Amino acid sequence: MYKRFLIAIALIALVSCTGNKSAFDPSNVADAAKNEVTRVEPLSWWVGMKAPLQLLIQGENISEYELSIEGGSGVSVKEIHKADNPNFIFADITIADNAQPGTYYLLFTKGDKCIKYQYQIDTRREGSAERKSFSTADMIYLIMPDRFANGETSNDSTDDTADKYARNELFGRHGGDIQGIIDHLDYIASIGATAIWSTPLLEDNQPEHSYHGYACTDYYHIDSRFGDNELYCKMVEEAHKRDLKIIMDIVPNHCGSAHWWMQDTPFDDWYHKFDTYTGSNICFSSNMDPNASKKDLYIQESGWFDKSMVDMNLNNPYTLKYFELWAIWWIEYANLDGFRVDTYPYNEKEPMAEWCKTIMEEYPNFNIVGECWTASIPQLAYWQGGNDNKDGFNSNLPSIMDFPLRDAIAAALPNNNPGWGQGMTAVYDILSHDFVYHDLSKMMIFAGNHDTDRIGDVVKKDPARLKIANVLLATMRGYPQVFAGDELMFVSCDLGMGHGGLRVDFPGGWPGDKMNLFTEEGRKAATKNTDGLDVPKGQADELLKHFTTLFQWRKGKEVIHNGKTMHFITRDNTYAFFRYNDTDKVFVYINNSLEPKQIPWDYYSEINEGLGEGREVVSGEKMTITSETVVAPKSAIVVEY
Repeated sequence: MYKRFLIAIALIALVSCTGNKSAFDPSNVADAAKNEVTRVEPLSWWVGMKAPLQLLIQGENISEYELSIEGGSGVSVKEIHKADNPNFIFADITIADNAQPGTYYLLFTKGDKCIKYQYQIDTRREGSAERKSFSTADMIYLIMPDRFANGETSNDSTDDTADKYARNELFGRHGGDIQGIIDHLDYIASIGATAIWSTPLLEDNQPEHSYHGYACTDYYHIDSRFGDNELYCKMVEEAHKRDLKIIMDIVPNHCGSAHWWMQDTPFDDWYHKFDTYTGSNICFSSNMDPNASKKDLYIQESGWFDKSMVDMNLNNPYTLKYFELWAIWWIEYANLDGFRVDTYPYNEKEPMAEWCKTIMEEYPNFNIVGECWTASIPQLAYWQGGNDNKDGFNSNLPSIMDFPLRDAIAAALPNNNPGWGQGMTAVYDILSHDFVYHDLSKMMIFAGNHDTDRIGDVVKKDPARLKIANVLLATMRGYPQVFAGDELMFVSCDLGMGHGGLRVDFPGGWPGDKMNLFTEEGRKAATKNTDGLDVPKGQADELLKHFTTLFQWRKGKEVIHNGKTMHFITRDNTYAFFRYNDTDKVFVYINNSLEPKQIPWDYYSEINEGLGEGREVVSGEKMTITSETVVAPKSAIVVEY
């Protein structure tokens, strides 16, 4: 039933205002075109929502019109707010709990003229407010759609978008789309993923470099080169059939310079303006530093992310409300399971705390993870909601991305001769700071994503160390995220080209690809190629089997989801830890050195007492560990008891 208001189509007609059913007056057609209502957002709404509805309405001199509502009962105009621009009004709409779902009409009247605009008020899905979200039980598979799979070649370039198909260019559009994701949902589910985080799919109509989607130009419509709103909803439905959750990547901090409102802006302070281009100083510490100047904080949160990415002013209450309702609309409309928020600390922190609070009040079980890219553990902890911050600030943001752990893994794994505090000791050290965090279960852990170096590049194309990375992600606290292709050790096609080089296409996702890594046959035949794979023949499939075994096992392992951690320090590039609860234990031993290592089993006596025979998870074989047990160089064991 949600398809019928996919894009809340406006039916605009000029009628006499002497009565709602009066005849059309053809003499006023020219005025109707001149005063046409060009935009109403959100596109639709529902009965029973907690967040009050405020409509952004755009139309030439629309502020000169009176607004009323015609249709069923229980829906009315509460208050009209005029913007700085006469082409906009913001209308507070009251929807009673007993309002009738259905089609309503916004009636804009001026003298004897009336513009009639269709608006849908619908019924919510059963249990929508109580929807569950992603958690420690999940493994999140990160997809950059343009580089994943091209399921519909007819939309590679579209008439309504500027940046055209150019697969031969690293920063061009390669043609991946929503249909390509749908076509490979079975593959994603088969490798142990339980959730998908896709980089933004909303319209990004920038003239160039639009493939990544982070410069949105229309917050309510899917980019036509990816598909449309209906196809996006189909993707969510198909994912749910396979027990895959969908996490939407959203960007309230900035829009693209080609966004429609840059030509017709509601308020002078809708976004941040400077006499000359001013980028953010990226000084996140100014948010919590007691010594920071107000000027530094202002430039940090108000400076633009990039010359093509306009910084939104969330201190404007109408801008903030717009982004609150937009986020809620997509959750309700597309039946989403979570959000990932890009560039979280770049936003004004108090308005964003209100943004999070509004969403969590509407959906108490929802999860939102923020990209708070900092190597400082105290600064990262500051952004997690509920943290005991000295200044009393509460972000209300449930989850954070664990960049310090990612940095430690990236530094440790390729290190053959670590000095003091280096190698696997660096990973130990990061977890020793867990006392700083408010909620360890609400932390996304990862070895790489679309913005960092590929883990395959980090481990210098060493399959053994890639497997160690996978063991860490599958067994440590928090919930893991894996970038598409890392399960097969994708590497950058050109390390010197940054993002364009590491965001390689997934071989087999395009018609005519010579190699198909989505299939077992293709993986067994795969070898080095220019598309970003660099493994000996047959090893891609062996890597995937190792990966799949770990993450399929993890799905049902409660002690990994919510158990405690006890770890043990060494200085020989090894790392040992237990995950445990009242009934189960899992032992993990990492030998990242170039020599065989005996497990110092007696050293772990405070937790391993009574542990006899266990099962090594990857091999499936029974295993009894003693102080004579040897672990091969650059390898790991995971033993469950």
